[in-house]
Amino acid sequence: MTAVYRVHGDRAETSAHAAGPWSPDMQHGSPPSALVTWAAERMPTAQPMQVARVTVDLMRPVPLVPLTIETETLREGRKIQLCGIRLKAGGVEVVRATVLKVRAADADLPAGLGDAPLDVPGPEAGHREDTSGLINPFIQTMSISAVRGRLMVHGPGAIWYRADRPIIEGEPISQAMRAMIASDFSNATSSMLDWRKWTFLNADLSVSFARQPVGDWILLNGETLIGPDGRGIATARLADEKGYFGRSVQTLVIEKR
Repeated sequence: MTAVYRVHGDRAETSAHAAGPWSPDMQHGSPPSALVTWAAERMPTAQPMQVARVTVDLMRPVPLVPLTIETETLREGRKIQLCGIRLKAGGVEVVRATVLKVRAADADLPAGLGDAPLDVPGPEAGHREDTSGLINPFIQTMSISAVRGRLMVHGPGAIWYRADRPIIEGEPISQAMRAMIASDFSNATSSMLDWRKWTFLNADLSVSFARQPVGDWILLNGETLIGPDGRGIATARLADEKGYFGRSVQTLVIEKR
């Protein structure tokens, strides 16, 4: 299988490309986050709507096995739709997500309310990260260009991400999916601890969109805040090459290795 998932009905077969850095049998957070977004975008609406917010709770480590996709409409309205998505492995819930979609319509806004412009260089000007030596199959499906800081290096960073491998076999990667894939790298974009001495796993991921991104590259302009009791948050301003369009937040669980 060349894609990350092959979906038949409510069943997603998982390829080895989904594996992350923690275990060869455990998925990286980006693939299931993209999968729940894809499932929500397929749910019919009464009129055109776009994804405005995705919140993903990782109930358990997501194993590298076939997943069952369950969907329900939690709220249906003329202006919004709230979708509930669950991923199960062997009948056990591993991911629970809500996806808020908002009516897509011209708002006739006052002049001057446009995209916040980029304050960092574009991806072509960055340092291309070499991920070939990392024991992390999913990251090897990505192109990564650092324009401030470096991936997994101490300090705030601004890094562009591009998903190069199809997520769902036979289907394009939607713009919301691209943003979700990139956003799961927030804690690696603005690492405040040495990853060789500490782990800082994210327990969730929430992404809000002021508009849909355009193009293949997604920027995370990140910052991490660390509390004194083993918690933290990794946040990022999200941009495409036109400007900033959203925000991401991850709750971190911090432990010594």
